[in-house]
Amino acid sequence: MKFIKRLNKINKKDILLVGGKGASLGDMTQDGFLVPPGFVVLTSVFEKILEESNIKIFINKIYSKINFKDLKSIDKNSKDIQELIEKVKISKEIEKEILGAFKSLKTKFVAVRSSATVEDSKLDSWAGELETFLNTTNKDLIKNIKKCWASLYSPRAIIYRYNRKLNKKFVSVAVIVQKMVQSEVSGVCFTVNPVTEDKNCMIIESIFGLGEMLVSGQITPDTYEIDKTIMKILNINKNVQNRMLIKSKMGNKIKIVAKNKGERQKLSKKQIQELARICCKVEKHYKKPQDIEWALEKGKFYILQSRPITTL
Repeated sequence: MKFIKRLNKINKKDILLVGGKGASLGDMTQDGFLVPPGFVVLTSVFEKILEESNIKIFINKIYSKINFKDLKSIDKNSKDIQELIEKVKISKEIEKEILGAFKSLKTKFVAVRSSATVEDSKLDSWAGELETFLNTTNKDLIKNIKKCWASLYSPRAIIYRYNRKLNKKFVSVAVIVQKMVQSEVSGVCFTVNPVTEDKNCMIIESIFGLGEMLVSGQITPDTYEIDKTIMKILNINKNVQNRMLIKSKMGNKIKIVAKNKGERQKLSKKQIQELARICCKVEKHYKKPQDIEWALEKGKFYILQSRPITTL
């Protein structure tokens, strides 16, 4: 295959082809972690399309006009660049390979996620700067791939690049397409307490439904504190949840959570300890503290992403 690479064929050496997030997911897949199956549309596809359509020249011209101290300038030029990318034509050859790979996943819904070549490194996480599209169907796949490419020039991404002094560094983007996990519970895990920096203390946050509402800060999660040396739960802080994000026939929708469910603890003590053990293995795999996104579906914990904690 010329334009995609399956996650089970990817390792950490492929970062320039699949971006930081894609390399991490492929690496974990090969090491036996439960990662949703999928493939990556390679960075070379993004670069090929920019070159062949001649819009790279226009993107660079628009980008050079940005006044990074003026939010209106950032917003306007970001919008102009993103519109160029979203309208770009994809060849039938590339489209056929992508849609064929989608069909081979044997699923109706996938998650489509951006993966930049400088993402999820020890210094630069790009957490939340690039786009993710959940419950994408065959019909919207190509459109959402273009939106992932375009998100490399979103206002947030432009500001992040400027603040991290990456303006003069070439950044490319791959797109991850994975079988959608319809999580009953989802969340994040910090394998080191990010506040106290206690290396023996792990923090797990969890909510009902899909994890985007946690990542975007719309829901206050349950928080569990674990002594990872003996897998002892030190503290459980429950929070009432009155709404959750789920899949519907019309796409993603926010559903009201019944009071008796919303007041419940999201994970049982047994599940907390099971997840903590999995996350310890991920940290051991990478030999450094990790910020891990996870999802629970039908009794199984899936690892959706793992990146170094860059704030320590």
